[in-house]
Amino acid sequence: MIRIVLFLIIVGALSLGVAWLADRPGDIVILWQGLRIKTSVMVLVGGVAAALAALLLLWTLIRLIMRSPGLLSRHRHRRRGERAYEAISSGLIAVGAGDTAAAQKHAAAVNRLAPHEPLALLLNAQSAQLSGDREGAERTFRAMASRADTKPLGLHGLFVEAHRRNDPVSARAYAEEAARTAPSLGWASRAVLEARCKDGDWAGALALLEANARTLASDIYRRQRAVLLTAHARVLENTDHDRAKAMALEAQKLAPTFVPAASLAARLLAEGGQQRKAARIIDKAWRANPHPDLAQAYAELRSGEAARDKLKRIEALAAKVPGHIEGALATARAALNAQEFAKARAALEPYLAAPTRRIALLMAELERLERNDVGRAREWLARAVHAPPDPAWTADGHVSDQWLPASPVTGRLDALEWRVPVTGVTSAPVIEPEPTAIVPAPLASAVTTTDDEPPADQSTSTAEASSSRPTDGQPHQISKLETNPAPKPEPIIPLIHAPDDPGPDAVEESEPRAEQENNGWRKIFG
Repeated sequence: MIRIVLFLIIVGALSLGVAWLADRPGDIVILWQGLRIKTSVMVLVGGVAAALAALLLLWTLIRLIMRSPGLLSRHRHRRRGERAYEAISSGLIAVGAGDTAAAQKHAAAVNRLAPHEPLALLLNAQSAQLSGDREGAERTFRAMASRADTKPLGLHGLFVEAHRRNDPVSARAYAEEAARTAPSLGWASRAVLEARCKDGDWAGALALLEANARTLASDIYRRQRAVLLTAHARVLENTDHDRAKAMALEAQKLAPTFVPAASLAARLLAEGGQQRKAARIIDKAWRANPHPDLAQAYAELRSGEAARDKLKRIEALAAKVPGHIEGALATARAALNAQEFAKARAALEPYLAAPTRRIALLMAELERLERNDVGRAREWLARAVHAPPDPAWTADGHVSDQWLPASPVTGRLDALEWRVPVTGVTSAPVIEPEPTAIVPAPLASAVTTTDDEPPADQSTSTAEASSSRPTDGQPHQISKLETNPAPKPEPIIPLIHAPDDPGPDAVEESEPRAEQENNGWRKIFG
């Protein structure tokens, strides 16, 4: 709109000028070298304008001729760039589609048209990786790492290649250099952090976390700092008690429901005589995450305390999260230590229909201490062998007896989770085995005893049989406590294995063993 207005203004001004000259006619006489030229003002103005236009046209032609080599060179360069761009685009699409031949063809075209372009180097590396040429890919990544504009990408490629050839030293060196070059690179920071955690360099890991604090979300930063502080405090616990306690308290403030930090902080506070503060920390974490470590730390707050007083405190703690199995287990353990067998049995009673290993082991200890019933104790021990596992600290297929700040397999920070190792698996179709004979429940649950030990009653046998079979469609894993396993049928092979699933090799079934033991009872009572 503005341009149109300006155009109209200029046209109007020119029209006014021409009209002004037309209203004022006159003659112009030029005498030069004996020549006398007489003309009007309008003709002179028109001649001057025509001469200027001719001169301008001549100058444009001369300038175009002078600049033609440069223009031709730029046109060829632009056309070459367009062809290179098309080859790069097609090559990257071929890499994404997995077309090795097309990727190599376009990479060769790019090397001919624009060999030093950053995307050309990327296409060469990707096509080399696609074709399995690891050495070629590494050479290209090294060339990229030597350039300022592609250095982060080249270091990332070298890091990936080092991992593929199982060279953690080189991978860490590349990650360290990338973190120094560009601190905002998430993969480099994570790799360096995992490497330092794997080496137990908690001070270095904390320093790196602080350096990258601005690039992390606040909740992630607080959680990771709490984990690293807890790990560092555990290392300093025996050498620098005060510093370890300060670190544990800071970790507990950053993540109040984080069980390892809460239990460690409570234990260090209790050692310094601050039992009330320790109890408040455990209480807050227990309400969010009931855990055996918290129950143990709460039980050990007061040294030299009577067993019955300790039982009362544990009962009060368990009552804060009613109906939770960890509260029942903690109460039963404290009741056994206090010789309150009725309370122990009452705490475990709701879980006897489908007991876990810890429930079965506590029942075995209860039968042995309360009634001195070796047969019942042995029966519960047998059930513990076949019982479902209890939650444990697990990550990347590794199960740990205690919490670890990082995965021992990958070094990933805060990887361990408190859960049943064989759970957390998405349901998947299974290949059903060949049909086999079904063993009746009472026979499958029979337990071999001596002649002076009566067999278990029908309800106990039925519960034991139900607890010894898979309940959720997953193969049932048998503990290594069974030293002489009987012949087992073909296992059910899931199509998808979770990282924590040991696979079909660890699968056993209890029915064949129970049937074999039942044959012994038939011979006795025949």
